[in-house]
Amino acid sequence: MTTTDADPTSSEGTAGDLPMIVSVDDHVVEPPHVWQEWLPRKFRDRGPRIERRGVGEMRHIGGGAYEQTFDPEGRPADCWVFEDLVYIHKRHVAAVGYSRDEMTMTPMTYDEMRPGCYDPKARVQDMLDNHVEVSLSFPTFPRFCGQTFTEAKDRELGEACIYAYNDWMVEEWCGDSDGHLAPLTIVPLWDAELAAAEVRRNAARGVRAVCFSEIPPHLGLPSIHSGFWDPFFAACADTQTVVCMHIGSSSRMPATSPDAPTAVAATLSFNNSMASLSDFLFSGVLVRFPELKLAYSEGQIGWLPYVLERADDVWREHRAWGGVADKIPEPPSTYYYRQVYGCFFRDQHGLDSLDKVGVDNITFETDYPHTDSTWPHSKEVAQQMMGHLPPEVQYKILRGNAIRMLSLDLD
Repeated sequence: MTTTDADPTSSEGTAGDLPMIVSVDDHVVEPPHVWQEWLPRKFRDRGPRIERRGVGEMRHIGGGAYEQTFDPEGRPADCWVFEDLVYIHKRHVAAVGYSRDEMTMTPMTYDEMRPGCYDPKARVQDMLDNHVEVSLSFPTFPRFCGQTFTEAKDRELGEACIYAYNDWMVEEWCGDSDGHLAPLTIVPLWDAELAAAEVRRNAARGVRAVCFSEIPPHLGLPSIHSGFWDPFFAACADTQTVVCMHIGSSSRMPATSPDAPTAVAATLSFNNSMASLSDFLFSGVLVRFPELKLAYSEGQIGWLPYVLERADDVWREHRAWGGVADKIPEPPSTYYYRQVYGCFFRDQHGLDSLDKVGVDNITFETDYPHTDSTWPHSKEVAQQMMGHLPPEVQYKILRGNAIRMLSLDLD
């Protein structure tokens, strides 16, 4: 493993006294013992387990899907094995510590990862070395909103795996972190009442964030227009649990064609966030649940001003035939500014449009340990983008808004 490249953006100046960062989008690579120790005993022999296998060929075919073969003589990799699924750990998911040119889809073992990927104490040290005080981490093997367990053939087992993950997240990953690691949980997406009950169970022990799909129908689930999710949204609103939707949480990334380079989907990664926000603004959900909070993770922010402008224009000009005249009483942007948060790691255009994006609506992320991560230079990156902004604005973007969003006991 080599040292991460020097910050390519630090061409001028050094970071000043920026406030410590609260990062609202990082990731945890679950350690091998999670389900073998946290599942009830009757499920452990069927729960997710790590096996070291030789990998033959592997090709990314879109979203989180790969075509892969195994060869005992191939490159060794640690793999999650669950039902018919074999998930190979790959370097671009545990990229910190590698140079940019080394951040490939190469199969890897835990031995090749920086310990902060999977060890909470090492993570906290990496955070503090990176000017980060608090981090919120999305899952890896369960996928961004628990799709792995939603798709389980054995529903009882999938449900047990969700509860085991949440118990591990709250009690072990975050438990001894002195508040530096904020819990983010998953829920049984196939049953909104079960999902609501799990939100309330976790809220009772201090959890204030839950994963959700940006576009549930892409997962074969009901839309947010159906009313199906109302028990879940009600539980989140009642407990001040923010609904966190990461790009890719619909198991699809925007693409133009099957043979387009992955770089095309990476460039367009905000598209599903844009579609999801439009969906929520015209759904009536934010009207019926005025205390509900939404957070779009890794979607960046530069697209927000036009989407808000267009939504308001559609509401004014087309509401008679657009199907929303009776359920959206105010311009849609009203609900965005009241209830929605975006986040970014590099988005100068968004910051240049801060008056339209909303200074109270955006948060910052470091995306540790993925390839987009700004670790260990997040302070310098933030300084270059935000050094010209007034201190009170820097504070809101780097921590204040996140503290409010996550109901953190800070400052």
